[in-house]
Amino acid sequence: MKNYLNFETEIKKLEAELDQLKDPFDQEGLSEVDTNKISNIQKKIDTKLKEVYSKLDPLQTVQVARHEDRPKSKFFINNLFEDFILLSGDRFYSEDKSIIAGFAKFEKKSVLVIGQEKGDDLQSRIDRNFGMSRPEGYRKATRLMKLADKFNIPVISFIDTPGAFPGTGSEMRGISEAIAKSIECCMELTVPTISIIIGEGGSGGAIALASSNKILMLENSIYSVISPEGCATILWKDPKKILEAATAMKLTSKDLLDLEIIDEVIPEPLGGAHRDTDKILKNVKKSISLNLESFNNMNKEEIVLHRKNKFLAIGRNKGFANYSENKDSLSFTESFFDKIRNKINRKKKFYIFLISAAIIAVIFILLL
Repeated sequence: MKNYLNFETEIKKLEAELDQLKDPFDQEGLSEVDTNKISNIQKKIDTKLKEVYSKLDPLQTVQVARHEDRPKSKFFINNLFEDFILLSGDRFYSEDKSIIAGFAKFEKKSVLVIGQEKGDDLQSRIDRNFGMSRPEGYRKATRLMKLADKFNIPVISFIDTPGAFPGTGSEMRGISEAIAKSIECCMELTVPTISIIIGEGGSGGAIALASSNKILMLENSIYSVISPEGCATILWKDPKKILEAATAMKLTSKDLLDLEIIDEVIPEPLGGAHRDTDKILKNVKKSISLNLESFNNMNKEEIVLHRKNKFLAIGRNKGFANYSENKDSLSFTESFFDKIRNKINRKKKFYIFLISAAIIAVIFILLL
């Protein structure tokens, strides 16, 4: 049974009519299949899909990113990689099923695959905690990333989570520390890292595994610091302001590419990734292959530098600071006044002492 979003009502009616024409045995009596009518309705569906999906607003994009039938991490892992070996446990507390991780082969080369998994049905969603990871999930990912780094194996992550799990137990076991350690580990890896946001990239729960050399997004996925519902409740004190929040947050793939926060948008089939899973698999595989290939001529130091430069450059092309054009350097150009100010700040105590001594000397001379 297909699931439809609230703005797909006309598409739902057309597809219901199409299904009836394709299966005349469901109707009373027996009739012939009207191929011409089927062809015409299919053209109407394609036209309507193009019309609707070419002008999605940010809130509608959020709905598509959360679509029930959207391909999950497990689907990509099973179909893009060979000889996948599932590895479990964080060696501290327990196993977290919301993160699938293990070593596999991609185009006959070893890779570490990490995927945030929401689940496909009610039971699997409960088992996977709806994709919201606990501290042990991030500690497991950190453990395996360090292992991959030791054996010079690239890391590929599939991001799909509303955020890290904020429950009492999660907080007691140090969810913030686990996320911070995961980000730190991602930044220090000397192997190429690629993150693909396939659905919902929410908050620190996503950033923990998306601090990579290359951040890719499926066309109708989202990536944000908070959910639109949470943003509307905090800023406007009104959960109905979801559209305004989603628009202001710049969470769509197009906005994030314009802001140079992500590196590439992977096109989706017309109507979303769930409508043609073969095509989305082909697009994702091609993108991973090309991005991995781009690191072939880089050594370990250059890979780390590439990642650091990438994150240091975010937000610095709008006049906040002058970023050095030299991508091999982490240094930033400073103006003459910046240099003076920084020099004063570094020797602040000395200058305070000097000025105080001068004032005391002047007072002493005046008193004489």
